[in-house]
Amino acid sequence: MFHKNYEQRLKSWSCLRQTLETADDPFSELLVTYNQAPYVSIHTDPWSKESWPDPWQLILENQYDEFCRVLGMCYSLQLTERFKGSNFEIHISTLGSLSYLYLLFVDNIVLGFEDDKPILKEDLPVDLKSQTVYCMPMLN
Repeated sequence: MFHKNYEQRLKSWSCLRQTLETADDPFSELLVTYNQAPYVSIHTDPWSKESWPDPWQLILENQYDEFCRVLGMCYSLQLTERFKGSNFEIHISTLGSLSYLYLLFVDNIVLGFEDDKPILKEDLPVDLKSQTVYCMPMLN
């Protein structure tokens, strides 16, 4: 998806969202996809919501730092019928001496804590501290 031109990326992203509608494990599908995104060290200021790209800007720019990967996963799920009624939160968190972690909470599922699998909210470490929580508005 990420190594194509803009129009092809849009089409691939639409196909991804269609896949998520019926996938047995949509969260793992999403993690696999966004782990293939072209990585840049810094692209978006996670502390300034006004600077965040919208879904189509994100696909156009095609540059994914750790935060933009979580943002892309959020947008992808939000624009499906399957997750239309879900609650989405992006957490900027800390865990011990690690740098910031960017996590996507979808109801009781958390994406971004482990690269390759979703985890349940109750399975997060007790010393994980959310510094800022953004409740994401509905997109569809």
